[in-house]
Amino acid sequence: MKEISLHILDIAENSVNAGADRIAIEIIENLNKDRLSIRISDNGKGIDSETLAVISDPFITSRKTRRVGLGIPFFKAAAEACLGNLQITSELGVGTTVDVNFQLSHIDRMPLGDVENTLANLLIGYPEIDWLIKYDADGKHFEMDSKEIKEILGDVPLSEPSVIEYIRQQLTDGIGNIRISE
Repeated sequence: MKEISLHILDIAENSVNAGADRIAIEIIENLNKDRLSIRISDNGKGIDSETLAVISDPFITSRKTRRVGLGIPFFKAAAEACLGNLQITSELGVGTTVDVNFQLSHIDRMPLGDVENTLANLLIGYPEIDWLIKYDADGKHFEMDSKEIKEILGDVPLSEPSVIEYIRQQLTDGIGNIRISE
């Protein structure tokens, strides 16, 4: 994957596949600390300790369609190549949290990519999930909670074209106005 936003998509889809109905994605850009940090947490089924111990092995996957899982190992390698790390904590029946960080200014750090569109696609593509999106950039903050949006909309689905446009515009404006990196 060539963009961090695609890794975020992959991890978030893992959360969906783990049966989560609440997923939080937090992205923090901090120029003073020269860090880009991402946290994806869910209330899915969790990961047992044996699997958690070997989860960054590309030949360990819970998928039935293929025997290789490269998402987490590639994301971890990308972070470590940029003076960062990836850490996963999980508890069975409670959920999983993936924390990853990069040196923000590192020359080899892949671009964040079109994170606004990635997040919009998650909200619209999985409307049964309650998504909490947080984006912080040097003290400026944006937050979107799909649960609140759904409560306001009532019976109007997130797939309604005007709602899709609203979500995309809110993410584009909210994140785009505070975003530091490309």
